[in-house]
Amino acid sequence: METQQRLQGKKVAILLTDGFEQVEMTEPRKALQDAGATTHLISPKGGEVKGWDETDWGDSFPVDLPLAGADPNQYDALLLPGGVMNPDNLRTEPQAVQFVRHFFESQKPVAAICHAPIMLIEADVVRGRKLTSYPSIQTDLKNAGANWVDEEVVTDQGLVTSRKPDDIPAFNRKMIEEIREGKHKGQHA
Repeated sequence: METQQRLQGKKVAILLTDGFEQVEMTEPRKALQDAGATTHLISPKGGEVKGWDETDWGDSFPVDLPLAGADPNQYDALLLPGGVMNPDNLRTEPQAVQFVRHFFESQKPVAAICHAPIMLIEADVVRGRKLTSYPSIQTDLKNAGANWVDEEVVTDQGLVTSRKPDDIPAFNRKMIEEIREGKHKGQHA
């Protein structure tokens, strides 16, 4: 089926740590894999990462590659799941921030949902960009120079953002579309 092969040969990094909103990783990851992409869970911690499932801890997932050994040049795109704890902890890791920034410098697609755009603020890549997020961080994004809007999914030159788990179907469609298109000249740091 053509739909299943749209991302054949593409590799997508999924950067996360404990406390990521589980459904914001599992559903986009499944959509990417169903479209033919290879995905790797990358984390500053080795072993396993533990998801957050709405109001309590969720499942544990094996880390495919520790951040220290991950080369962003080996990936075609980046997925950043949300959750409150996940991006708040990742933003304190300089190597994680630089990993995110690399995708913008290389004009590669980046998909960030819910609270994940906190990482985009930390990487200093939102100035002048149109995006959305979980409403509680809209002021942070505006203060960092972003044009924040309250929409289900927003695409801006390879940057795909959504607000919450309810937006995942639209988020997945746009994420796959942007990754299929490849590098975007308007994607920049």
